Amino acid sequence: MREINQSSEIASTRDSQEKMVEPDWAWARYQPDTQRPWNLALAGHLYRRAAFGANWAELQLALNLGPQQTIDKFFQPQADAIAFNHTYDKYDAAAAGGDSAESLRAWWLRRILQTPSPLLEKMTLFWHSHFAVDNTAVKSGNLMLHYMKILRRNALGSFRDMLTDLVRNAAMLMSLGAGANRKALPNENFARPLFDTFTLGPGHATQKDVQEAARAFTGLFVFKDRLSDIPREHDNSIKHILGQTGNFTHDDVVRIVLEQNATAHHIIGKLYRWLISETAEPTREIIEPLARTFARDYNINHIVETMLRSNLFFSPAAYRRRIKCPLDFAMNLIRGLEGMVPTIQLGQDLAALGQNLYHLPTVNGWTGGTHWIDTAAVTGRFNLAAALVGKEKPYAKKLDPWEVAAQHGHNTTKSAAQFMVNLFLQDDLDASVRDTLWEKLDSADAADPGETIRRFVHRIATLPEFQSA
Repeated sequence: MREINQSSEIASTRDSQEKMVEPDWAWARYQPDTQRPWNLALAGHLYRRAAFGANWAELQLALNLGPQQTIDKFFQPQADAIAFNHTYDKYDAAAAGGDSAESLRAWWLRRILQTPSPLLEKMTLFWHSHFAVDNTAVKSGNLMLHYMKILRRNALGSFRDMLTDLVRNAAMLMSLGAGANRKALPNENFARPLFDTFTLGPGHATQKDVQEAARAFTGLFVFKDRLSDIPREHDNSIKHILGQTGNFTHDDVVRIVLEQNATAHHIIGKLYRWLISETAEPTREIIEPLARTFARDYNINHIVETMLRSNLFFSPAAYRRRIKCPLDFAMNLIRGLEGMVPTIQLGQDLAALGQNLYHLPTVNGWTGGTHWIDTAAVTGRFNLAAALVGKEKPYAKKLDPWEVAAQHGHNTTKSAAQFMVNLFLQDDLDASVRDTLWEKLDSADAADPGETIRRFVHRIATLPEFQSA
């Protein structure tokens, strides 16, 4: 297999290009012109980042609407979105009983496949990694459900509201070993990641700040899966946190961290890596205007919309500058082939690839990037792709590339194969890669076009270009 990671020379060139970008140009709205036309490749790029891939009808509609009207649809979901989410909320509630989150995981995957609001789910996934919670420690489907409701409700809403709710969320506290916050023994297990991971970023808070914040959280306890605030256990003495002094509570800690410039910069940087590029750290100059805007009201929707509509998003500095997480990898295939698969099995297979929803590996969430594509993980991806498009259990014929191609008017092997290249890669391939694909197609068994196209799609899924989001 060709090397998935870009060479150091290419990466260095890309980094230099990003450093030369002017912020005013970067965050201005992309308007297609003869130098930067709107095309199938950019439509596919948009759907990989703002959603979980696209089917052919969605790509064609995007081509017709243009970039800005297509993005409008992500921020103005279909009229049935409220009813859809209400229905799935009921499914989640029914699945939340017991210690396991496996049923919740399966319903979330099904929601992702069918949602009329893919950007909402994409951003919920982002916050799930940012505010990492592991049900191995929580052992409660109901608590995980309440945690997930906070993420989804605020995924494109207010970071301030999300943080305020999560500091009092039982699943969050239990996952971090912070379910008991006694006045006589302040618990630092929540205060430290609150500063270093969830808000300021590493290096902005001292050990003394952590200790003082832990005192502010005293009185919060989780008993029998319920959060209790016990006044007699709260430390009412004066505390000194990040340069401020007062008789602070947990609400004051939230206020204080949101007043720090570092918080807005840290969150914007993570959103940049999620939506724009993870191959190079953004410059301070690029981040600064969005951080200033974000710090005023912590409106997530505004920042995400600015990024997705921007010149920078539709530039070479962002195109194929992320590696698909396992969920993206699988969903791109499933959504492109317009099918539905058993999501309990899919959840298990994604967990085997390192992305176990509701079971984050560390407080820092999923590392992402090249960590998704070590040798074992790449082999696992290829095996999952073969299973998804294969004829055997557990996904037996749930996805049929030949049938999908025929539905879109492609009834010969070569026509169907070209359709799949357009669908999954928008025909954006080096000539040598394309030649290799066609050579293998020409040598395939012409007597079974369905099997030929299945194998062809599997080969597409093994290409480095398909691993790029």
